[in-house]
Amino acid sequence: MNSTARSPNIVARFCAVTRTATSGRRFRPSWWGGAVALAVATGCIQLGNWQHAKADRKLAAQHLLDTRGGDAPVSIGAAPVDADALRSRPVTVRGQFETDRQFLVDNRIHREQAGYHVITPLRIDGSDMRVLVNRGWIPANARHDDIPQVATPVGPVTLSGTAVVPGTRFFTLGDAPQAGWQPVWQNLDLARFAGSAPYPLQPVVVQLAPDAPAGFVRDWPRPDERFERHLSYALQWYGFAASAVLIWFTLGWRRP
Repeated sequence: MNSTARSPNIVARFCAVTRTATSGRRFRPSWWGGAVALAVATGCIQLGNWQHAKADRKLAAQHLLDTRGGDAPVSIGAAPVDADALRSRPVTVRGQFETDRQFLVDNRIHREQAGYHVITPLRIDGSDMRVLVNRGWIPANARHDDIPQVATPVGPVTLSGTAVVPGTRFFTLGDAPQAGWQPVWQNLDLARFAGSAPYPLQPVVVQLAPDAPAGFVRDWPRPDERFERHLSYALQWYGFAASAVLIWFTLGWRRP
């Protein structure tokens, strides 16, 4: 017997079980319980939508990178660029590194080892304009308080990479940054850097290409990495929402 033939039998058995379970009972739901169930279900649905939106954003970012990644490189010069137009495009830039405002982004993991991303400002040739360059990952020292020393080339360099627009919403541990320059940051906060720098700054970060000079480990993750996890979380939250309503509905059947 095929699945089509079995389907009516399954429905019939479900209806029979339901009639047996509700025999001698009346549906008299608790309205305050319904309000609680509705509030819980609404919150769970919103959390599910949030996780689903994160998965959609990752997929969209990967699609943009796949679409633009094969374009001819764009040269970044002294004129301010359009961040959205340059996002995920190959770029080249020539200038000199400046280490006085170099910083490390903490809690970057590579092959299950903790470390940092090295972010170094580059003064673009023939101008006062700077652009931040993500030079890649370095391991942390055994004592986390010991900040690693970073070797930086002196003199002009020509770099290639991908234009990245960092996020603007961050989860920050601990207190707000203290006054003065901090060599270790929790996030690559471009707005924070631009607000403290005494010079103009391009609104993108150059994510250094694997074959470019002056870099470290550059095993850059795909934008859509682990997007399935967010879809799984979304389904879990939707399931919690359905469960809240089902529990309220089940408890609503009472004996006279």
